[in-house]
Amino acid sequence: MKKNSTAVRTLTATEKQHLLASLKLRFEKNSARHKGLDWNKIEKKLETQPEKLWSLQQMEASEGEPDVIGYDKSSDCYWFVDCSPESPAGRRSLCYDSEALEARKANKPADSAINIAAEMGIELLTEEEYHQLQQTGNYDLKTSSWLLTPTPIRKLGGAIFGDQRFGRVFIYHNGAESYYAARGFRGSLKV
Repeated sequence: MKKNSTAVRTLTATEKQHLLASLKLRFEKNSARHKGLDWNKIEKKLETQPEKLWSLQQMEASEGEPDVIGYDKSSDCYWFVDCSPESPAGRRSLCYDSEALEARKANKPADSAINIAAEMGIELLTEEEYHQLQQTGNYDLKTSSWLLTPTPIRKLGGAIFGDQRFGRVFIYHNGAESYYAARGFRGSLKV
């Protein structure tokens, strides 16, 4: 994933058109993820938030396949989450955060999940959100995804990740500096 922290975070008209078409198609093909929600209302909200469109484009470009899986009526926010069957291919082989990256003396990964998520303008899923995502389909049957780690665990050098095996969701722990070709992270974005 290329760093884009100083660039303007907007899309060209053509990029925006292609992204909205892709999101709409995915939304229509996966209606069970968001029963009762109206794409036209979501698109109107997206039209007024170009920075959110840019973040969704980053999710799309890294093979996250973002889709809406929830709506919070009290805040009038739609919840986009990476819905790719496996952890997004463009966001794997990353340790957990900057501290973990700095702690590695040899064979450092290119970056960390927390850094990349921040650059993309998205958040890592929490353990609870990961369970909510798994209720909408089958994800991470062959891969795993870093999850936002509670501070007490992180202070002890660990980080958590999740996957689905044997028809069940599992949450595990690992050293935050570890990284694997089959572990990435799933992001979320509220619009």
